[in-house]
Amino acid sequence: MSESREAPRIRALLAEDEAPARDSLRDYLSTMRGLEIVGEAVDGKSALALADERRPDLLFLDVRLPELSGLEVARRLRHPAEIVFTTAYDRFAVAAFEIGALDYIVKPFGRERLAAAVERVRQRIGQATASDAAASHNAARSWVAAGERARDSLAPGSLARLFARHGDRIVPIAVGGIRRIQAQGDYAEVHAAEGVYLIHVTLAELAARLDPSRFRQVHRSHIVNLDAVAHMKAYDDRRLAITLHDGSVVVASRNASEELRRQAR
Repeated sequence: MSESREAPRIRALLAEDEAPARDSLRDYLSTMRGLEIVGEAVDGKSALALADERRPDLLFLDVRLPELSGLEVARRLRHPAEIVFTTAYDRFAVAAFEIGALDYIVKPFGRERLAAAVERVRQRIGQATASDAAASHNAARSWVAAGERARDSLAPGSLARLFARHGDRIVPIAVGGIRRIQAQGDYAEVHAAEGVYLIHVTLAELAARLDPSRFRQVHRSHIVNLDAVAHMKAYDDRRLAITLHDGSVVVASRNASEELRRQAR
């Protein structure tokens, strides 16, 4: 008779400054098997101190914490831990995944959504040895460090890479390999050399974070990488048709077409 394998035990730390949200999170998590809450914090500084002291497997971090933001707490962690961000603001998703977060939950969320995040953590912990977890943590930090080095050649504040979910993985996408980005409601469809990815970030947010010398929003629904452009030609009296090296064609708006024409003079 085969023995049932006990689920990996998870030691979790909660960091949430709003009492009702913290109470809900605690109540949800207290019903989940194999999960122990080892501490609670109401600001970023105490969250970081507790994380260093109690070394949890998992941190639930609100993005907008007093003292230190959840993003800054994640950057300063000194030991390997999985990170799930909980926030009312989905515009921080790019920064969260750039740090290497396992999940990003937008408030208000229910028990099922939280349970799905915990199950992903459980699978990650169950599959990884301690050395694997450390390697994963170091890899996430190396992505950030590489991004910071790459930004030296970009406009200040520009993203060096995006992160997208692919199954149960988070995949880094180098911005240099992005050909174009298309709006899909509240999501952005990223067309890159490696494939097509859907990320939960608006086109407006990406346009504000990408290097303007390389990326241009040519339509309210389209951003193109100017390095990926094969040629442009008149589409009608006012607009340009932009053909990319992969053969795709994007029709620029009138204003964007005028700006592109001015730059070509």
